[in-house]
Amino acid sequence: MSNCITICPIGVVEEDILGRIAKCIEKRHGLMCKISPRMEKPKYAYDERRGQYDSKLILKHLIKCCPQDTLRFIAVTHVDLYVPILKFVFGLAQIEGQCAVISIHRLRPQFYNLPPDPDLLMARVEKTVLHELGHSLGLTHCRDRRCVMYSSTRIEDTDFKRSDYCPTCFELFRWYLDKCLISAHT
Repeated sequence: MSNCITICPIGVVEEDILGRIAKCIEKRHGLMCKISPRMEKPKYAYDERRGQYDSKLILKHLIKCCPQDTLRFIAVTHVDLYVPILKFVFGLAQIEGQCAVISIHRLRPQFYNLPPDPDLLMARVEKTVLHELGHSLGLTHCRDRRCVMYSSTRIEDTDFKRSDYCPTCFELFRWYLDKCLISAHT
């Protein structure tokens, strides 16, 4: 296992979004990122009744096909995600697991009948990726509404929080990351 984060588009995802995700992770955490070939749209996870995709089924699929030479495997998609107990999710990750998935669908301002705003979209994407990366390393939700690890149940929560970890979550993130890197090299 390396100290590289693999970013995998599911379906068609714009190259600039994937590139910005990689730069965000590299800049904030000094981890190398690579973008893998895209996976097909996850028809196996589509729920006709809801008109959405079951993020838990996608995560199970990612676990099966996760490259062995990556520290974390983050999938990015445009499909609308849900978990059975919620109406939707922006993303989902295994706590202390290798895989995560985020959706751009509800992060776009157009979803809320607002004009396109690439900067706002990227701020939301970066916060969502950092949040799910934190979960994958072992972080749980934070009570600090400004911390990137605060639970976003509404887009307003995502917009309000910073794209940084609070001091406590940052220390935990570094500790979990160091632990992962040490085990990756042993």
